[in-house]
Amino acid sequence: MKYPVYNQHGEEVGTVLLPKSIFEVEANNDLIHQIAVSQSANRRRVIASTKDRAQVSGGGKKPWKQKGTGRARHGSIRSPLWRKGGVTFGPLKERNFTLTVPKKMKKKALFMILSAKASEKLIVVLDELKADKPKTKEISVLFKTLRVKIDNFKKGSTLMILPKADKNLYLSARNIDGLTISEARNINALDLLSVKYLIMPKQSIKAIEETFLK
Repeated sequence: MKYPVYNQHGEEVGTVLLPKSIFEVEANNDLIHQIAVSQSANRRRVIASTKDRAQVSGGGKKPWKQKGTGRARHGSIRSPLWRKGGVTFGPLKERNFTLTVPKKMKKKALFMILSAKASEKLIVVLDELKADKPKTKEISVLFKTLRVKIDNFKKGSTLMILPKADKNLYLSARNIDGLTISEARNINALDLLSVKYLIMPKQSIKAIEETFLK
């Protein structure tokens, strides 16, 4: 697939050939959904936690004798019936939400999403993308320029895909609202589904190829 390439001023300067095995893959919504659910589950953190009756303090002796007091029978103040007693069937820290799926399925879903974005012209390929020093204003101006000049690149969340780590670009882009940044080797289906647009230099295409088509 031939795809337009722009410079940092939003001017079309040529085309690039997108690998067919990555950017022309037929979508399978069921597979994409499965991968998105699994990756969401794997990022889930166990926050809610309660103590059962074995974990709360106290309860070393029977509160009162079994009979003769006129009160209900109790064996321990750790009982869930008591204030500050243990919780029955409450959430525990030991819960595990991890879902495992084959690597081939993850790659296939990733390629499907890249293909869909390419077919809808939601990817902006630049001839180069660099920052001589960490300066947020420069990247902000770059994005405003691209949005004005490129018809298919308008308002919406954007993921910047870099061929390799670039400290200047990361520091320049991290505070821009609606923009996230990632290396090509770290992209995944869930991250791509979370944004509308992708922006990358030509070198990122080669990096994606080398990472996922080994």
